[in-house]
Amino acid sequence: MEQQAMQVSEVEETGFVIRLTTDEDDERPVFIAGNFNDWATQDLRFRMQREAEGSYVYRFPEGFPLPSPLLYKFTKGDWSEVEIDRYGNKTPNRSCAEPSGTRQEHVPRWRRNWLPFQPEHLPKVHLISEEFEIPQLNKKRKVWALLPHDYHETDTHYPVLYLQDAQNLFNENAAYGNWQIDKKLAVMSYYGIGKLIVIAIEHAEKERIIEYNVGKTLLGEGQGKQYIRFMTDTLKPFVDKHFRTLPDREHTGIGGSSMGGLVSIFSGLMYPEVYGKLMIFSPSLWVLPKMRFRFMDFFEVPETRIYLYAGGDESETMVKHVKKFKKKLLKQSDTAENLRIKLSINEMGKHSETYWSDEFPKAIEWLFFPTAKP
Repeated sequence: MEQQAMQVSEVEETGFVIRLTTDEDDERPVFIAGNFNDWATQDLRFRMQREAEGSYVYRFPEGFPLPSPLLYKFTKGDWSEVEIDRYGNKTPNRSCAEPSGTRQEHVPRWRRNWLPFQPEHLPKVHLISEEFEIPQLNKKRKVWALLPHDYHETDTHYPVLYLQDAQNLFNENAAYGNWQIDKKLAVMSYYGIGKLIVIAIEHAEKERIIEYNVGKTLLGEGQGKQYIRFMTDTLKPFVDKHFRTLPDREHTGIGGSSMGGLVSIFSGLMYPEVYGKLMIFSPSLWVLPKMRFRFMDFFEVPETRIYLYAGGDESETMVKHVKKFKKKLLKQSDTAENLRIKLSINEMGKHSETYWSDEFPKAIEWLFFPTAKP
C-alpha cells in the first residue's frame, strides 16, 4: 500500500461509522487497517463488531483524529487474509475524503493464506542439477531454484533463501502434501511484497535423518556438520556465481521444518557471518535436550532475524521446547539486541506441510520484507 501524504483533521467528535457486508463470511474476525494506524492489520482497537453473518460495524471513538483523506482496507487479521474482488484480484485502497456519518462498504471475497494466486506470477522453477555433487559426503543430490517470474526480463539482484526437503515444498504429488511455496511466492510478488530466489535442496530419502542430524544426539552420530559445510562452502558459492543474488548475510536465509529446521538452526549458529535470516518451523529440538552454544558468535555480527514456529497439536513438548530454545538463545547471546526473534505459535497446529504452508508467507514477509505493505 502506498503511504500517501496526509493532513490529520483534529476533529473533536467524528461520529464516523463504517458498516460492512460480505458475501463470504467465516470464523475469522474482521479488522480495518489504514493510514490512521500505520496500516497495522491486527490492531485490536480497530476490530469490527460482528452483528450477523456477513454483517459488521465499526464506530470510531469520539475525538479520534481521522486523516483526511482517510485510506483503508479490510482484512481478516493479516495481509495474507486481505479483501479481494469477486474474481480473486487485489483491490485498491478505499478512500473517504471527509469521514463523517455512516459509510456502507462491501467485500465480495477474502484471501485465505495468500490464495488464490495469479499463474502469471508463479516463479520460474529451474532444475539446477539432477546430481549436484556433495563432496563433503561423497553424494549427489537434486537441487532446484525458484526464480522470480520476471527474472529473465530484468537485471535485478535478489535475496536468497535456502530450504531443506525440496520434495515437499512445491511438488503437487508429494506423499504428505506440500508447502505450496510457488503459489505463495506468486501472490507476494503480485502484491508487491517482494521477490526472492529460493534454493530448494532435496533430502536424502532413507538417509534424511542422519544427514540432518548434527553431531551426536539421541538419534546417534549424524552427518549434519558435513551437510552444513556443503550448503555453505559448495552450494552457496555456486548459486552466487550462476544467479543474480544479493550474496551478503543480510540478504541470505536458511530454513526448514522438523529435522530440516534443526539443521537450519545449526547452519545459522555455526555460520552467522553467512546466514542473517533463519526460518525455523517445528524444529526437532527433542533430539538435543542439552543444546550447547559454545560455538555461537552472534555478538560478533550485525542483526540476525529468526522466525520460530511451533504448533500446539504437534506433540506434548513442541511448544515448550521452542519457547525454551528462544529463552536460552537470548540468554546465551552476549548482546541480545543483535537478535530479532519472532515466535509464532498456532495452538491448533499439527506437524504437517499444511501448517508450514500457512506459516511460510508470514515468515518470508517478516524475515525479508518487514516494511512492505500490499
